[in-house]
Amino acid sequence: MERFTVEPLRVVDFVEHVRRRPAGYFLADQDSSELPTEVLRAVAWDALHRRDGRHGRISVEIGSDLSFTVESDQRPSADERERLLPEFFGSLLDMFDMQRWAPSAAAALSVRTVIEVWLDGHGYRQELAGMDLTGPREEFIAPKSFGTRTTFHLDPSFCGPGEAIAWALRPEELHGETCKEHPSPTTFPIHDLRAEAEESLSK
Repeated sequence: MERFTVEPLRVVDFVEHVRRRPAGYFLADQDSSELPTEVLRAVAWDALHRRDGRHGRISVEIGSDLSFTVESDQRPSADERERLLPEFFGSLLDMFDMQRWAPSAAAALSVRTVIEVWLDGHGYRQELAGMDLTGPREEFIAPKSFGTRTTFHLDPSFCGPGEAIAWALRPEELHGETCKEHPSPTTFPIHDLRAEAEESLSK
């Protein structure tokens, strides 16, 4: 009788799952030049859409070919306000519920993530490497009553050489026709620091 062996089953953690199947989260595979832009698009979409179906206010800053910041006026829910000491990943990213997967998935593809949460005049900042904390959260005086500001530095060894966030992005390219359920016109600033640096060098 032929005998078969079965490898022990194991739970694939979130970071490993995102890195194995990025297209399942960002509609682009690891070898796609579109991946950095798709990660930005997913995070911007997440920040823009409120739970009540309306659009929030956001801004996007592109710091380099593989880094970007999204600022949002998302207000934590009552439950989230009560658990500023997070439970799921042990970081401030847990301020976003699991229906808002994009910031956590983007962090899984990043070598460094800096998240700030502003709540009732108090600011909380934390840094991560992947989904691992690099230190305790810090408190500071918040610049606004509420909101979030998250910066992602995508892993260059994962994205591959030559890959970059697309240039000259417009709000409709990060939002646009895919939001047919909420057709109200939505604009938000996109600051590309690469373009500003290039312009200053040309002068």
